[in-house]
Amino acid sequence: MPEPFHPDLRAARFLPRAAVGPRSLRLVRAATRLGAAAARSKAEVVAVSEAVSVRVFRPAVAAAPTPALLWIHGGGLVMGHAAMDDDFCRRAARELGAVVASVEYRLAPEHPFPTPLHDCYAALEWLAERPDVDARRIAVGGASAGGGLAAALALLARERDAIHLAFQLLVYPMLDDRTVRAADGTADRLRMWNAASNRFGWRCYLGAPDGEVPPLAAPARAPDLTGLPPAWIGVGTLDLFRDEDREYALRLREAGVAVELHEVPGAYHGFDMVQRRAPVSREFVGAQLAAVDAALQS
Repeated sequence: MPEPFHPDLRAARFLPRAAVGPRSLRLVRAATRLGAAAARSKAEVVAVSEAVSVRVFRPAVAAAPTPALLWIHGGGLVMGHAAMDDDFCRRAARELGAVVASVEYRLAPEHPFPTPLHDCYAALEWLAERPDVDARRIAVGGASAGGGLAAALALLARERDAIHLAFQLLVYPMLDDRTVRAADGTADRLRMWNAASNRFGWRCYLGAPDGEVPPLAAPARAPDLTGLPPAWIGVGTLDLFRDEDREYALRLREAGVAVELHEVPGAYHGFDMVQRRAPVSREFVGAQLAAVDAALQS
């Protein structure tokens, strides 16, 4: 018998199984732009380069230099906007007493790997160089594709050895291009992101790779996870990414990296954004902020 949806998420049965595909990308992008414009809140927008900007949120009262969080929005690598996470970023700045910067990175397929990752690194450099930020207490985080980019950013920061991250917050991260089907017994319960959408997103991001897919494109392919910052990984048991996220958490532990794996029974992909007011969603977001706070205040 299929696993049921979490009691707080019963409305999930009315939701679509996929959010985007090759035929719907243009329409979905237009809809998200309209939604972001309608809900857009006040935020300081700073140009990091000609192509990259960040939306900046600061705590009302904080002694400088403060900790910081670089946040990366989701959208399957092909859609989404930084403004859609304004509420979360504002709350994070307030509760963490931190500067929070949400990066507007360029999207695939127009801008495949490595452009989105390099955009995120440019934003990270900008954040680390700010005089009001403690460069020793910077976390990176993101949801879905943003979580995958955050994991890749941690790998890139380790490789370049210029910015030493304190934490990585990976919310149902999109880590592995090899995920082509749902875990046993969950295909009928997938919502918002299914295997077809996943193949489309990865195909757009990777373009036409020459040989092996590089680990900086798909962090699950990284052969060595040693020396990465501590991590929090959260995912629902009815999420397409459940198994790849579990595996990444296990490999981080085996590499000596402190990691907390937070699984939510009966939760689908993006449940905390779609059903924000559900008690289980509030608990999930609260657990994220508590984990970042513990890492940045230690």
